[in-house]
Amino acid sequence: MRGHLPSSAPGAVIRTLLVSPQQRGAYATIGDALAAATDDSVIAVAPGTYAEAIFVTGKRLKLVSSDPSGGAVTLDASAIPYPAVSARNATLTIEGFTLVAADAPVVTARGTQLALHACDLTARFGPGVDLAGGSIDLRKCTITGAQYGVVVEDAPGTIDDCQISEVAEDGIIVRIGADPVITATVVRGCGRRGVYVYQFGKPTLEGCEVTQTGDAGVVVAHQSSPTIRRCKIHDTQGVGVSVARGCGGAIEECQIENTGVPAVDIAEGATTTLVTARPDAPPLTIGDGAPAAGGDAAAVEALLGELETMVGLAGVKDEVRALIDEIQVNEWRRSAGLSVGAMSHHLVFAGAPGTGKTTVARIYGKLLAALGVLPKGAFKEVSRRDLVGQYLGHTAEKTSAAFEEARGGVLFIDEAYTLSRTMGSGGDFGQESIDTLVKLMEDHRHEIAVIAAGYTAEMDEFISANPGLASRFTKTIVFENYSPEELVRIVRRMCAADDYVLGDDVEPVLLRHFAAVERDANFGNARDARKLFESVRKAQAQRLRVLGRRPSLDELRILQLADLEAVVTA
Repeated sequence: MRGHLPSSAPGAVIRTLLVSPQQRGAYATIGDALAAATDDSVIAVAPGTYAEAIFVTGKRLKLVSSDPSGGAVTLDASAIPYPAVSARNATLTIEGFTLVAADAPVVTARGTQLALHACDLTARFGPGVDLAGGSIDLRKCTITGAQYGVVVEDAPGTIDDCQISEVAEDGIIVRIGADPVITATVVRGCGRRGVYVYQFGKPTLEGCEVTQTGDAGVVVAHQSSPTIRRCKIHDTQGVGVSVARGCGGAIEECQIENTGVPAVDIAEGATTTLVTARPDAPPLTIGDGAPAAGGDAAAVEALLGELETMVGLAGVKDEVRALIDEIQVNEWRRSAGLSVGAMSHHLVFAGAPGTGKTTVARIYGKLLAALGVLPKGAFKEVSRRDLVGQYLGHTAEKTSAAFEEARGGVLFIDEAYTLSRTMGSGGDFGQESIDTLVKLMEDHRHEIAVIAAGYTAEMDEFISANPGLASRFTKTIVFENYSPEELVRIVRRMCAADDYVLGDDVEPVLLRHFAAVERDANFGNARDARKLFESVRKAQAQRLRVLGRRPSLDELRILQLADLEAVVTA
């Protein structure tokens, strides 16, 4: 069937429908795929811009990018008088899309279980998200330029780590008994109110920031009872929080400053409780632009398990686990409205070649994505030739392009120290690449993890090449050489992966060989182990080829001592 790629899942067969205008057999539009989709289908959309509006009624569906590295998918309905997404009585998840509308809502949903993760929403007029009934799950989304940011009516749900800015009127509206939990979200630059709760609304706002509003920061009206806990409300034209007669709820330990007078206006007849922050409480640091980590706990544990299965690297594993622990605790503190210190995700991996630096970098990037710290698990590996150009200005262009490809994930710079060295005669532009990286790392410090790798001593030289590097690379993880025993284990794993086994008398000789190898600058660790394994395989093939008969299964699988000796004594 056109565009149908089989996919398996426990207990059910999940259809994956591919959308790609350029690929034969795929659906040309998202709308075509939606029409063919059945419940629980996944619609995988190739990166690109799709000038259409989509409608989902009565189905359970998920829309994702077909690019594993998270290539951008834009659904652009700006030339159409409809919302970019309309859903009714459905279960709909959209991950990683850019959604654009004109004078209609970007997303409108009725009676729908709506989930938007890591999406960017923009409209000229109309709400960013307009949901009534069902439930809402907004995580790591940005909403800009709309009439209202989010409107939630008669529904529970979660709004977490979102950015709502530069909307014409109210940032968040909660009404008709809706009771979402809104955490670690920033509402900035609204023409009227930052948050408007009315008609029996019962939301919880925790660890949020409301700032630069044309009217009050938070307004509570019409028998509503919100809980507003450890939020930062500042620089508003109107009062910080306004509570009307007949309303209840609580305002607890909030930081309210530089607002209209009074900072908190609770009308007579309201039963709202007010708990002021302790005089010695640290200032809230909500809304510093750093993404809050939430993420997939099962994926995090699986990735840590994958790291643990790597041979050796005990110190590296401890360092990575400590970083992940700190990120997780920071998220718990941020969600509770507590202050969180700045944490850089850029790292230096120092050590000899073949010690697993690239593999660990990939796992680290996936961990940051699973924790919700980075929007994607993309991994871009580069070296000097990918960053340095041949003429003035070319280097900045190449470096910026590589950086842009890695945004949302990890930029891994192998042998980074070569950027700080003059290569050959004449002009050299390695320093220009370093200077460009320093600026980009500052401008996009919460959107990428840059890992610079190389020999330990040379990496010290690299960090000294620009004063800004030391402040951005504050953590170095040292990869020690593998021991002879660990190199034997690595060879054993290579054998198992390719259906070989080592003869009983091979491992002791292999161990003595690795123990005798000099650990100088040319020592390649696992790379040397790989070269040795390949050479031993070739020696076995040469031995078997001259037998004059077809080898048995055991003969084909076993690498004998003679095969090893043919290599190490050659």
